[in-house]
Amino acid sequence: MKASADKLPPIAVNRKARFDYFIEEQYEAGIALAGWEVKSLRAGKAQITEAYVYVKNGEAFLFGAHFTPLISASTHVNAEPRRTRKLLLSRRQLDHLVGAVERKGYTLVPLDLHWRAGRAKLEIGLAKGKKQHDKRAAEKDRDWQRDKSRILKANRR
Repeated sequence: MKASADKLPPIAVNRKARFDYFIEEQYEAGIALAGWEVKSLRAGKAQITEAYVYVKNGEAFLFGAHFTPLISASTHVNAEPRRTRKLLLSRRQLDHLVGAVERKGYTLVPLDLHWRAGRAKLEIGLAKGKKQHDKRAAEKDRDWQRDKSRILKANRR
């Protein structure tokens, strides 16, 4: 991923999400964080591989993300690394996501966590689950692309 002036390289990436799901649409959501969590993110101590997003009462929440608290971050607050965090989306986006998840059977998957203009943002994907044969086909195609590039590179010499 190329870093532009307003979007830095990701803090945490859920690489397994693209393997397990077909990503149909992507949304960028803000996250309601405590002070120690922001410090932890700046240190790169976040993990979203086992996290998921759920919608409840017209609001979206990030569940299962692990932000490791820094020892020096806070002495008077009891840091809970796996707490549920509220996602900040527009009403139109939330209504669309609620409709897709509840009526069409989609899943909301966190894709990556990054900084944009000094604020922590979470890229979430509206996804359908892959079956085992879909995963095998994707892996086979990826292997073929790799072999094809090796063959072409060898022929150029």
